[in-house]
Amino acid sequence: MDEGSSDRIVASLRAWIATVPAGTRVPSNRALCARHAASPVTVQKAVRTLTTLGLVESRPGVGTFVRAERTPRLVDHSWQSATLGSRSTPLGTASAQRAVNPDAVALHSGYPAPELLPERLVRAALARATRGAAAVSRSPAGGEPGLQAWFAGELARHTPPGVQPPGARDVLVVPGSQSALSSVFRAVVGPGRPLLVESPTYWGAILAAAQVGVELVPVPVGADGPDPDALDQAFRSTGARAFYAQPTYANPTGTQWTPELGQAVLDVVRRHQAFCVEDDWAHDLAIDTDPHPLAAHDDAGHVVHLRSLTKSVSPALRVAAIVARGPVRERIGADRAAETMYVSGLLQAAALDVVSQPAWRAHLRRTRTQLRARRDLLVAAVREHLPAAVLDRVPAGGLNLWLRLPDGTDTAALVRACEVRGVVIADGAEWFPAEPSGAFVRLNYSGPDPERFPGAVRVVAEALTATR
Repeated sequence: MDEGSSDRIVASLRAWIATVPAGTRVPSNRALCARHAASPVTVQKAVRTLTTLGLVESRPGVGTFVRAERTPRLVDHSWQSATLGSRSTPLGTASAQRAVNPDAVALHSGYPAPELLPERLVRAALARATRGAAAVSRSPAGGEPGLQAWFAGELARHTPPGVQPPGARDVLVVPGSQSALSSVFRAVVGPGRPLLVESPTYWGAILAAAQVGVELVPVPVGADGPDPDALDQAFRSTGARAFYAQPTYANPTGTQWTPELGQAVLDVVRRHQAFCVEDDWAHDLAIDTDPHPLAAHDDAGHVVHLRSLTKSVSPALRVAAIVARGPVRERIGADRAAETMYVSGLLQAAALDVVSQPAWRAHLRRTRTQLRARRDLLVAAVREHLPAAVLDRVPAGGLNLWLRLPDGTDTAALVRACEVRGVVIADGAEWFPAEPSGAFVRLNYSGPDPERFPGAVRVVAEALTATR
């Protein structure tokens, strides 16, 4: 029988349960099979559904009975507030993470829509991984050697002559870049010490720093990236030993550093005997340009490189890597081992399977074309229907548009007004480590239903007018 048959049995039994007292025995599975002309599997599924709903309960060796209705009561949890004390870190859910109505136009999320992911490759890779040794074995603490070698090779492809490329031993496989950020900040910076960051910057890095107890020092960025002189001054005045940045398609601004700027930043970092934590989150999300990782130009260990597959392969495969050279690699590795011990070998095997297939490169080429079409559609809609917004630069990659709104705009009120109208956007204030330098919102062009983008932008424009 199909799932619909199970649903019909559930509906029939719910109607019957409403007419009988608690404790009444539910007819046996055999009787239910005969009454509904259903298979035992279908009946068992229906009974499990009723059990999950709390309508019936099974008593082993006795039978299944209608469950007594439990009277709701208020439970006092106020004692926990005094015991826990004040919250030392902010809540971990940003507007980009929140769940929304299925009918809403989602311009807030930080993940691509499923149709932009290599679904067939992922499903096939997971199936093969479950049949291999990875399904029942423990992985090495640093990661599966094959995947370590792949990440090292990816960076080596960008390494110019005269620079020693990284090796597999320089790679630590981690369960997603968010977890990696916490470990890097803890191991490289340490609680109570300053960390220089771009402003605005990735909200997840702000959260990770808060959880670790790192003090963030904002370095303003323009349309092209940070000013090396301002960065140099920030190192001098704070004594910081690390700078966190996203040189390639930064989240949220979409900025990509030029090779010249990257070299200038690297020179500043070297001069201060410091580290640059390079978050290469959008390496596989190029549109008009190609990535050129800063770490490929450094073999002295000044750049700690993060590369994630979560947004390009699948959100279900939380696999990323840290590439670090020298003692800092061992220090980060010790922190990772204490926190997670190792990453699921099953996920590592599936991830390596996907990125090793010839179809992976073809998928990336298709994704580039699809992202360009979606980006251009959203840019055109903003320019036509939201002229009050300023788009400093059309991003050459990544997933987002970063819009500045008229001064005085209450972005939190705008976000609420848009959501009421069925459009979900992200409040730009969450990407600033200190007070925002203006009123900004972030719009994601990789979400579902791109044909709805123009109408969604019109809604944003109407909400902006209504909230000013």
